[in-house]
Amino acid sequence: MRRAFVVVIDACGAGALPDAADYGDAGTNTLAHLAQRAGGLELPTLGRLGLGSILSLEGVPPAEAPVLHGRLHALGPGKDSTAGHWELMGVVTGSRLPTYPGGFPSEVIELVKAASGRGVLCNRRSNGIEAIEDFGAEHLATGWPIVYTSQDSVLQLAVHVDVMSAEELYGVCEEVRARLPSEHAVGRVIARPFTGSEGDFKRTEGRRDFSLAPPARSYLEELQAASVPVHTVGKVGQLFAGVGIDVQHPGPTNPRALAETEALIEALEHGLVFVNLVETDQVYGHRHDVTGFHRALREIDAAVAGWLSRLGPEDLLVLTADHGCDVTSPRTDHTREHAPLLASFAGHASRRHDGPLADVGASALIWLAGRDAPGLPGESFI
Repeated sequence: MRRAFVVVIDACGAGALPDAADYGDAGTNTLAHLAQRAGGLELPTLGRLGLGSILSLEGVPPAEAPVLHGRLHALGPGKDSTAGHWELMGVVTGSRLPTYPGGFPSEVIELVKAASGRGVLCNRRSNGIEAIEDFGAEHLATGWPIVYTSQDSVLQLAVHVDVMSAEELYGVCEEVRARLPSEHAVGRVIARPFTGSEGDFKRTEGRRDFSLAPPARSYLEELQAASVPVHTVGKVGQLFAGVGIDVQHPGPTNPRALAETEALIEALEHGLVFVNLVETDQVYGHRHDVTGFHRALREIDAAVAGWLSRLGPEDLLVLTADHGCDVTSPRTDHTREHAPLLASFAGHASRRHDGPLADVGASALIWLAGRDAPGLPGESFI
């Protein structure tokens, strides 16, 4: 009756991948640059586990007796949450999903108009907060959705809750997701409801991601086939379009996701818990908010300390990331980076393990089901 908890601290990259220059991300290193800008990181629990043994971090020295630690790399293209989470569970795409740095073509915009019965505002690459600040007043006057994208393969629709209910917005996004032709099949159509008045707009916790289904079998499905229940917390379940997942638990904010994870540690008898902690990306990373990013990491560090006191010899805890979001980058988009790896389990050695992201899924399968999946990428570090 073993358990595994895989926790993704979103956007906490650990140094540029060899092909980062192809993405305009040469020299990026989210954690190291954050530490420099913050004047040193205060992360005693993560430091004791070995975060400072993975890479040089101001304020986090190498651990005396680290858990298994290292850096993970992507096998396929991309640098967003979809690609990162899929690869952690053994799904590697062969080509980049479509992106629209100059805005969406007319056929996509007409599809959005048909689904909503309204016009469209914005249609450009934008930070989500900037999009509603720049177009929120016009949106309230016209009722037209604010449509924007990023450097990632996403189509985002922001709508004020007084103009369109969250449920209605979800219906529009679901229809757009279903009707996008293959050449414009972005990784995610994202609903972004917001509230407030001009000068004080705020996004609600009602974000919902309508993702492509993974194009190949994942370790989540392998676990289900072995009668191992799969739970997700936060946006993970949506990133996999529910495929390979038994129960999805909410986690729109870090406090909610941390609380849901703690509740599962207390109550779950057996299975995988796959968690996303979104705020280091969504709230702080994209805004290059060094103080907020560091504060979020300190809150996670304190939560991990509590988890460790409750975990036992039949439990595996993996802490990692999906991509970077370097606070020193000239852009506010994700960055193509390694992910840190910290893995605590009975019998672990204080050794380094560097490998593909898929090693996490392979290790969870070995730990929970006692077997591997030869057809999937990745090798267990257990």
